[in-house]
Amino acid sequence: MKRILLVCLTAVLALASSVAWAQERTVTGRVTSAEDGSGLPGVNVVLKGTTNGTVTDVNGSYTLKVPAEGGILMVTFIGLTTQEIEIGSRNTVDVAMAADTKQLTEVVVTAFGIEKDKKSLGYAVQDVNGSQLTTARESNIVNSLSGRVAGVQITNGSGSVGSSSRIVLRGASSLTGNNQPLFVVDGIPINNNNYATGIGNTVVNGNGGADRQNGAADINPDDVESVTVLPGPNAAALYGSRASNGVILITTKSGRGTKGIGISVNSSATFERPLRLPSYQNSYGGGYNNKYYRWIDGTTGSGGEDESWGPALDKGLEFVQWDSFDGQPRPWVSHPDNIKDFFETGKTFQNNIALSGGNDKADFRLSLSNFDQKGIIPNNDLKRYTIAVNTGLNITDKFRAEVSANYIKSSSDNITGGGYDNNNPMQQFTWFQRNVDVQKLKDYANLPLAPEGTSAAGTPINWNTNFNNNPYWVLYNNTQGFDKDRLIGNVRLTYEFTDWLSLAVRTGTDFFTDLAVSKRAHGSNDYPNGNYQEIDRTWYEVNSDFLLTLNKEVMTDLKVVASIGGNNMRQVHDRTTAEAPELEIPGVYNLDNSRVAVDVETFAEQKEIHSLYGNVELNFRDYLFLTVTGRNDWSSTLPKNNNSYFYPSFALSADVTSILGLQSETLSYAKVRGGWAQVGADTDPYKLVNVYSFFDPWGGSLITPTVGNTLLNPNLKPEISSSYEFGTELGLFSNKINFTATYYNKKSTDQIVPVSISGASGYTSFQVNAGEMTNKGIELSLSGTALKASNGFSWDISANFTRNRNEVVKLAPGLEALQLSSYWNAQIIAQRGQPYGVIYGTDYLRDPQGNIVHVNGLPQRDPSGNKTLGDANPDWLAGLNNTFSFKGLSLNVLVDAKIGGEVYSMTNAWGRYSGILEETLIGRETGIIGKGVKQAGTDENGDPVYVPNDVSVSAMSYNHAAFGNTVVAGSVFDASYIKLRQVSIGYTLPTSLLAKTPFKKVTFSVIGRNLALLYSKAPHIDPETGFTNSNGNLGLEHAQTPSTRSMGFNLNFTL
Repeated sequence: MKRILLVCLTAVLALASSVAWAQERTVTGRVTSAEDGSGLPGVNVVLKGTTNGTVTDVNGSYTLKVPAEGGILMVTFIGLTTQEIEIGSRNTVDVAMAADTKQLTEVVVTAFGIEKDKKSLGYAVQDVNGSQLTTARESNIVNSLSGRVAGVQITNGSGSVGSSSRIVLRGASSLTGNNQPLFVVDGIPINNNNYATGIGNTVVNGNGGADRQNGAADINPDDVESVTVLPGPNAAALYGSRASNGVILITTKSGRGTKGIGISVNSSATFERPLRLPSYQNSYGGGYNNKYYRWIDGTTGSGGEDESWGPALDKGLEFVQWDSFDGQPRPWVSHPDNIKDFFETGKTFQNNIALSGGNDKADFRLSLSNFDQKGIIPNNDLKRYTIAVNTGLNITDKFRAEVSANYIKSSSDNITGGGYDNNNPMQQFTWFQRNVDVQKLKDYANLPLAPEGTSAAGTPINWNTNFNNNPYWVLYNNTQGFDKDRLIGNVRLTYEFTDWLSLAVRTGTDFFTDLAVSKRAHGSNDYPNGNYQEIDRTWYEVNSDFLLTLNKEVMTDLKVVASIGGNNMRQVHDRTTAEAPELEIPGVYNLDNSRVAVDVETFAEQKEIHSLYGNVELNFRDYLFLTVTGRNDWSSTLPKNNNSYFYPSFALSADVTSILGLQSETLSYAKVRGGWAQVGADTDPYKLVNVYSFFDPWGGSLITPTVGNTLLNPNLKPEISSSYEFGTELGLFSNKINFTATYYNKKSTDQIVPVSISGASGYTSFQVNAGEMTNKGIELSLSGTALKASNGFSWDISANFTRNRNEVVKLAPGLEALQLSSYWNAQIIAQRGQPYGVIYGTDYLRDPQGNIVHVNGLPQRDPSGNKTLGDANPDWLAGLNNTFSFKGLSLNVLVDAKIGGEVYSMTNAWGRYSGILEETLIGRETGIIGKGVKQAGTDENGDPVYVPNDVSVSAMSYNHAAFGNTVVAGSVFDASYIKLRQVSIGYTLPTSLLAKTPFKKVTFSVIGRNLALLYSKAPHIDPETGFTNSNGNLGLEHAQTPSTRSMGFNLNFTL
């Protein structure tokens, strides 16, 4: 047996050796323009069926090693007709390339992975190539779409490691449900939810917990071939109720279409620093009314206040301060960079290696990735390991099997707490006195303990021990970590009965387990006896579907593509939360160490949707297309009488240039399109009938049943979104310039909203179908080659523009507004006649002309109640992407903008209140006379008479009255911004240098992401950041980790 194995092994090695040492020869040539004969640089020249290829130099010349017997050269370039040329016995092969007048009819991926000619589509579809997503090494695939796609609005959570992002296509469609699109990976829907981590794990209202990445961020960008955005119901109707907000289709890389073995490596290192920090005053230290107050215990003078209205700094004064451990006064000096010095330089390392190959029978791609990030906040980290496999096998000429799988292992020892919470160090920085030396806080292990009676008693002293724990001690002792294992995969079988009839069957899953752990040490000001919590979550979804497709020319000039299919979706979510409210032994974190009864909560939900769908496309002479679709869903979350709902769509597309014979040197292609669609949306499980839940009341000993405050409705119906759109696509000057325009109008009805009812019923609200919301907008995109010189220099440009107008048309009878979230005296609401997500809160008292009314020199709050103060939705969005290339050198610059909309900034509100921002220098010595009026009496009708305010008050008194959480209006700002989103400078080594090496291509790049805030009206903050990706967090900012500027380098090579 051993001898047989040895013989077989020898034979395999001999075969491999004969392949490796087969005779080769060199082919050279020049690729030129058929139009003017000039050399074409950057053209791909590949030996067909292999990964052996090269790129032409600045003169259009190339050199390529080929087998002795020759082969076929594939010569390709964007905008030019692909050519396949037999080499034969020639050693010189020259090629002349002409413009491809059908460039705009490229194949795009649509619903269920169906590939279609773009010109046949009656709705807007936008593609982003995977290489664009990895240029600057953005780890969250959602963020990498910023500025690249029309109709897409992305909100970044913060600069913290693992923060989530929110993506919305064509505006919000649901008042109370999810407004983010459905993410689909290789045909399988995946979970994009964000699950907060931490004690009281919610940051919806800005308090507690830690923001966790949205689910799509688990996808490794190095494994992505392309991303297709289906922004409207017209494009997504076949995906059913979950696609009412659009679809993001992610297609991963495979080895299909290749021969032989290829290896690619992509490795990067980037370094992060805060993009923008507030501008602080550094002239006055801690205290009130120009005096310094302290907490005295005989050994230290810990601050008795946390504001900065104290004595002038750097004037030779000395005080017993928080760091006077020997009881001696310390110099009263400023530390201008104390907050800046708190942040570390973040480090992100990403490495990917992929092995791919194939032949006529089979193909594969295996990818291994490692992601390791240290945040700008001390002791913050995120690690992720990914294994991706994509294989295909042609079992027969008619039968093909495909398997893809992504295993993702992600973990963190600590993610920063969010919102206004002791465990978020950013909360302290809205008060951080200008006289505090942050470096002394860092050595917390050698600091004395805070005195008894303070909030931080028993833990290392803090600059404001009276209010908070030492921020470094918090970061290393009150941690919030997680460990997550996730598998996304599917198996697809395709059988072609004839050349016009095929059947595809697929089953796939998105499965993950997630253990989140939160620790609170003894002495924490919110948990003085410590706390420990575990959240153990299991979530999975299984989708099984079939699709029978007919593609046949039924008569002269008429082709029909018809499909019928079905889907079964099953979703299961189990969660167990166990909490030790107090710990017996300090520093021992497990449930057995609880000194009181452990609180345990279990949660389980299941959901199923059964579906049938169909699609018919009529193609007349390849220039006129009509597509009709229909789908029926049966959802387990709706009552039996309403759980079946049907939604249709139709779309029309016409190639005007072919129909009317309009093609010319100027107009290469013109298409008009339009369509209408309707999509239903169900609700979450168990929203029909009230059931009892059980909880352990605070300080109680008996388990208590409760049914909550909302009376559920057993007769709920699905929410319905109806949409129509029409647009045009133009190709100009041999398709060197491409332009797309779309107008859409979407109406969402039967919105599920709560209605207030009498408390005598035992409930406070009742769920009904009553709301209506509309979105109307335009999307424009332009792309092309702005300049192409004979010396090889080229300039490619793409731009997009989006304008959406949202309106809450109606709510339930008697309901004028619906609260989405709240923070201090501000609310984010859906108000009838206003856009979804307006800022609602306290305003200043004003005279009829809008001037602020002062009493005794202080601005007053309007006692009449809250008012609409702003709209969190932008007026318009835009992106501009430029790529310059010359002799292997490339420069890519991406700029994007969000203009309009407002944000409520508590960084500004508390920074003004506490006296740390630079604006609070005004009037420190002279006092402030507030701009506005004061009442000087009344007229004969008893109405107030106002005159200009002339009363001077102290700067502290004025800022206390005007800001903080008293009056919201003073801290609402224009949220417009323009960002230098991305810059990369890359150099690809000439192929002549690689001829005698194993490398086929080597590119080195210097990369940057979020490099500059070019324009912003909101002071001190990055107006793009938000709390989390939750719906209600529009227009709220406070205590987020600042967004980061990232710079580094990337090395990419193929073998």
